[in-house]
Amino acid sequence: MGHRYTAWDGFYKGTRFIDELESLGEKLACEVFGSDWASLRPLSGHIADTIMVSTLTKPGGSILTVNPSNGGYDGLGNRGYPPFVNVKNLFFPYDSERMNIDVEKAKALIEDEKPSLVVFGQSYFLFPHPVKELSEACHAVVSRVAFDASHVLGLIGGGEFQHPLNEGADLMLGSTHKSFFGPQGGIILGTSPLKSRVKDQQFPGLVDNAHWNRIAALAWALDEVRRRGTKYAPQVIANAKTLAKALHEGGLPVKCADYGFTESHQVFLDINGEENVNRFSEKLEEANMIVDHGIRLGTNESTRRGMKARDMERIAELIVRVYKGEEPSRVRRAATKLRKEFKTIEYT
Repeated sequence: MGHRYTAWDGFYKGTRFIDELESLGEKLACEVFGSDWASLRPLSGHIADTIMVSTLTKPGGSILTVNPSNGGYDGLGNRGYPPFVNVKNLFFPYDSERMNIDVEKAKALIEDEKPSLVVFGQSYFLFPHPVKELSEACHAVVSRVAFDASHVLGLIGGGEFQHPLNEGADLMLGSTHKSFFGPQGGIILGTSPLKSRVKDQQFPGLVDNAHWNRIAALAWALDEVRRRGTKYAPQVIANAKTLAKALHEGGLPVKCADYGFTESHQVFLDINGEENVNRFSEKLEEANMIVDHGIRLGTNESTRRGMKARDMERIAELIVRVYKGEEPSRVRRAATKLRKEFKTIEYT
């Protein structure tokens, strides 16, 4: 399916099975996420964001998001897409200790600025966002409300974390290859009033060809979440909590210890200084433990390999050994041995 086309206007013929596939995938998405409609066509989460900004704002309007300096998504920040279409960036008042939006200050900002679009969600995403608490204030000033679920889509699909479309969001979107175990790509889900503004306007100006091999894989992943997500998502979160606690007890500076560390798949290490972050992440890589530059750890992949709480404690022990100065090559042997114990993909 990787080299086939179809088109909504019927220009291409012989597309019956592709059309049936898209219809099935959209139906599954609506069932899994509780949306009125779905689009599987965006080629990435970022393209889904550009569709959202392009259809729900106008030049001279504004968008309210989490500042990238607080862990928000760069693609919606001052270096991202909004400035290209003359949309002003506004940023949520943010409590960096709690790693979340300051509700009262945000409400006041929304009432004063009346942004065209308010987007919840961020890249460093430990706790649910206050969609329910702020959506009424947004709608009162005619702001559209969206939720970028790129990082937590698999948790939401499994009935965990939060339910943005039930809390006042008009739109939910994101990438499909993080906690949601699909192919790299994007998805948009929405309520009925926005279908004509977003889904019906994306072709041909914002999305032309869609990659049907990817959409086939996405439909498969949606069915997987429909069948197994309620087992997968709670285990991911439980593993993240266990990992965070074990790292904290091992002496690492884990963010938000006073607030339970995390409610998602992510654990955030609050290591000071760019040089220290680089040095530690590189040592972990030498030890066959791959993290990103946060330092942000995620438990979704290890959970899919069948790891449980005890295994998170074993991982934490290896990380602590590197943190305390043990030679990475010695830890690498233990990390490789641990990994080899888990060869089967679960929740499938």
